[in-house]
Amino acid sequence: MTDLITTDLVRLGADWGADKHDVIRALAAVVDDAGRASSVDQLVEDAFARETTSSTGLPGGIAIPHCRTTGVETPTLAFARLDPPVDFGAKDGPADLAFLIAAPAGGDADHLTILTKLARALVKPAFTDALRSAESVEEVVEVVTHELGEPAPGAAPVAAAPAASAGAPAAAAPAATPATTPASDSQPSLVAVTACPTGIAHTYMAAEALEAAAERAGVELHVETQGSAGSTPLAPELISQAGAVIFAVDVGVRDRARFAGKPMVSSGVKRPIDDADAMVAEALRYAADPGSAPKVEGTASEAGATSTGQESFGAKTRRVLMTGVSYMIPFVAAGGLLIALGFLLGGYEIANHAGAVLADSTLFSPPDLSAYSEPTLGHVPFDSGVLAYLGAALFMLGKIAFAFFVPALAGYIAYAIADRPGIAPGFVMGGLVTDVSAFGVPQSGFLGAIVGGVLAGVVAHSISRWKVPAWARGLMPVLVIPLLTTVVVGLLMIVVLGRPIAWLMDQLADGLSSMSGGSAVLLGVILGLMMAFDMGGPLNKVAYSFAAAGVGGAALANDAPELRIMAAVMLAGMVPPIALALATVIRPGLFSIPERENGKAGWLLGASFITEGAIPFAAADPLRVIPSIMAGSAVTGGLAMAMDVSVRAPHGGIFVLFAVDGVLGYLIALVAGVVVGAAVVIVVKSLGTSDADVATV
Repeated sequence: MTDLITTDLVRLGADWGADKHDVIRALAAVVDDAGRASSVDQLVEDAFARETTSSTGLPGGIAIPHCRTTGVETPTLAFARLDPPVDFGAKDGPADLAFLIAAPAGGDADHLTILTKLARALVKPAFTDALRSAESVEEVVEVVTHELGEPAPGAAPVAAAPAASAGAPAAAAPAATPATTPASDSQPSLVAVTACPTGIAHTYMAAEALEAAAERAGVELHVETQGSAGSTPLAPELISQAGAVIFAVDVGVRDRARFAGKPMVSSGVKRPIDDADAMVAEALRYAADPGSAPKVEGTASEAGATSTGQESFGAKTRRVLMTGVSYMIPFVAAGGLLIALGFLLGGYEIANHAGAVLADSTLFSPPDLSAYSEPTLGHVPFDSGVLAYLGAALFMLGKIAFAFFVPALAGYIAYAIADRPGIAPGFVMGGLVTDVSAFGVPQSGFLGAIVGGVLAGVVAHSISRWKVPAWARGLMPVLVIPLLTTVVVGLLMIVVLGRPIAWLMDQLADGLSSMSGGSAVLLGVILGLMMAFDMGGPLNKVAYSFAAAGVGGAALANDAPELRIMAAVMLAGMVPPIALALATVIRPGLFSIPERENGKAGWLLGASFITEGAIPFAAADPLRVIPSIMAGSAVTGGLAMAMDVSVRAPHGGIFVLFAVDGVLGYLIALVAGVVVGAAVVIVVKSLGTSDADVATV
């Protein structure tokens, strides 16, 4: 295995100026001079790109610019002792020790594991003190390789580092070491997840810092490092027993639902490196008083892992779909609101003329509206050239953002199954099911995206398990897996599955168009029940995705059934937090002090269409709260359909009344559901419970 660091990669007393970018360029040149760079320009570009996400300066005068890059073919570590020190953004001043960590884009598991050991070593004062006192480049190499548990070039082997404990990456440095001071019976254990964009340095340094802080506090801590060297998920029983969870991440937490309902301390990945003791202390406070703590979204029942630690089929299905939907929603929300704002400024007719308006005019030379027919179609006059131009611009931006939501759904479903190699083929499948009509193949919409995303993920995951020669490993995730997956699944979707799924979508659309009277009201009731049942969980997201997908392709007519479904879903999702907030005002004695505080936030959360605002109440008393809010949401959904309320924006709640057709009905349906939900929850909570019993909680 190629040595990570050699004497050719070390510089002492380096004077490379006062700018960190000059230092990075100089370190990259050192790598190039040592014959370790396949493209020094690419190495510099990737290191700069990582620097823009967050500074790489650390407390104690250390800087660790790092990246995954195609600019090197083997993991490489360059080191410089800087004189004078250079500011890399650390809070305590400039850095005199600088490491450039370069990992190949494909990643070699053995070398990446060594890099994780280095990252952990950087938070140990003894290690950095030895580097500062080293008198020669040979001594620096010996200090580094000894810390990594590897023999220095030409030296005798050194004893390997201790084996990793549960919760750490395989073969990485030890993760959750037990505290030297045993935790008392009343002292809860903690769990943590650390992750950074590249998964090379900060991920493991944060873990090391948290473990050291937990040891000082005398508390048991288990850390899951989601980094480039792999990740061993925390055992379900460790998560279940933990009093709180610490998320020190700059990226999304994989399988976040495992921690649903846990008190949470959340920060970027650099905070524990700077102040791990405070994070551990904060987590212990939350564990001792869960009612005052922010919590991971969802409820404990949504974690979904079996007692054996294996994810059940149902739990895996929910996780995969929820991942796709959670990444899809920002495209839907942003795109839909932009479209609605376009209608507000330019009127509904702007949808038919947006392209022409933008092509033929500018903001400073507004369009001549006499060139367009029906100038007053819609509830906002299409009579101002400037407003028409702005409306056209916002409408086009919204349509573009909205167009990505189906590819995002498919891409991140594939990502949930196959990790990063699944993203590209998943996005291609999502684009395929929305744009292939140009080639004579019917569109299959969001159903096709789900099928295509699942297939792309399964195929990509299968290919990733192939045994390939070492020289081909780097090509697998960036070339081989995406290419083969796209070809196999793409042909399958076009040749075999595209038309049957498109036919099913047509039947669904025809069924919706024919709904009227009692059947439409029943649909509204069912959608309302789904929105309230799990408050942001799988059923809630299925109902929302169903409605949002329809809005994207709905006709301009206000009576389009898709727009009515969107109104029913949005209104039903607003009811739970507002109903519970109202109940805390009418009968505060039925709710604990933390619940009353949550009720204050529930007004705004509900008005903003954030159903999750009801979760703290449901988590504390699910058997009485959930049926109550389901009743309120069902009433609202049915009334919205009965009164033919429609809305063109897929998000926004009370703040998108300008996009509502039937504003009076919109408000009546919302108020009726809120009153019913609040009344039912007050009645059921009052049965057998006195205000004094709860008020003291």
